[in-house]
Amino acid sequence: MKIAFIRKAYTPYGGSERYLAQLIERLCLQGHEVHIFANRWESNPTQRPGDPKPSRLFFRRVPMVQSPSFLQALSFAYFSQHLLQKEAFDIIHSFERTLYQDIYRAGDGCHREWLIQRRKMDPWIKRSLHPLNPLHRSLLFLEKRLFQSPKLKRIIANSRRGKEEILRYGVGGGKVEVIYNGVDLEAFHPQNVTLYRKAVREEMKIPAEGFVLLFLGSGFKRKGLDSLIAALPHIKREIPSAFLVVAGKNGVGGYRHKARRHGAEESLIFLGPTQRARELYAASDLFVLPTLYDPFSNACLEAMATGIPVLTSRANGVAELIEDQQNGFLLQNPRDPLEICEKVAAFYRSPARISLGARARKTSTVLDMDGVIRRILSIYEELRKE
Repeated sequence: MKIAFIRKAYTPYGGSERYLAQLIERLCLQGHEVHIFANRWESNPTQRPGDPKPSRLFFRRVPMVQSPSFLQALSFAYFSQHLLQKEAFDIIHSFERTLYQDIYRAGDGCHREWLIQRRKMDPWIKRSLHPLNPLHRSLLFLEKRLFQSPKLKRIIANSRRGKEEILRYGVGGGKVEVIYNGVDLEAFHPQNVTLYRKAVREEMKIPAEGFVLLFLGSGFKRKGLDSLIAALPHIKREIPSAFLVVAGKNGVGGYRHKARRHGAEESLIFLGPTQRARELYAASDLFVLPTLYDPFSNACLEAMATGIPVLTSRANGVAELIEDQQNGFLLQNPRDPLEICEKVAAFYRSPARISLGARARKTSTVLDMDGVIRRILSIYEELRKE
């Protein structure tokens, strides 16, 4: 098949990017011709130095207005449609809010739902400006147009929660299929702890007996880093050996200041964007993501596959796989630092810490990436016959 993927930026950073890279890599290995329509791209997130570039993979640059931000989304949608209409593809699979696609993977969730969640934390003056913000208006416009597009044949939601959000747009239920994110069970494996843990901790100057919390993801505000940093001094009182490692693409100045104000700066390590997620999971004891809204965190799934238990909120699609205190931990209120501390301390003191990690790994094995790709390919074949 000749398949087009649409993604504004194809980079090595982030769980969604690794997911897309694995999908593309496997499709190329199976002999499919893959074209990536993107404004910018970097090396394949799953490709190791020395690996040959897939010969059936092609990058197609989509022009885009760089600023203001609301014109980025609108111009990318317009120009990608313009380019795609010039050529014949068996399947056009979009990972963005676009105007011309056969399949849309709603990996970023619904912007309308995110605004509903934001209103719970933003001050009233900011909430009142949401309807006037041109970026929000443009994303809501594209989202509505996308779901109403006559060319759109199928929507892939990555959680039941995500499907419910889409159905509230009036989309027919038969058009939406839930396919949880997949994970590379060989790349993210408990044996990584043996391979990387000691060296990575030494590199970060964390003692072997240190208790390491890992936060990994871009978009710190949405993913709850504020609350986690506010919880850190409480955690330190319960667990003096605790460290918080933060990796992801986002400004850190305000967060450093907050940690300093809470007296927890010395226990906080910022790493910035990383391509070393496997090593960081292996070096940690607990993955913490008190997200305010996340359709399905790939990072949580990767941590679980590594045998690292996850503490996250019920607003995260991956929570549908977690049974509280059995294979991970769930927060009722991700904005409550004391609840975060309580859950972290409960894990630290649990005599079942090792078995919790083993159960997290077992849960992840039902979402092997190869199985997920087979389901996606079956959708492709089904649509070709229509």
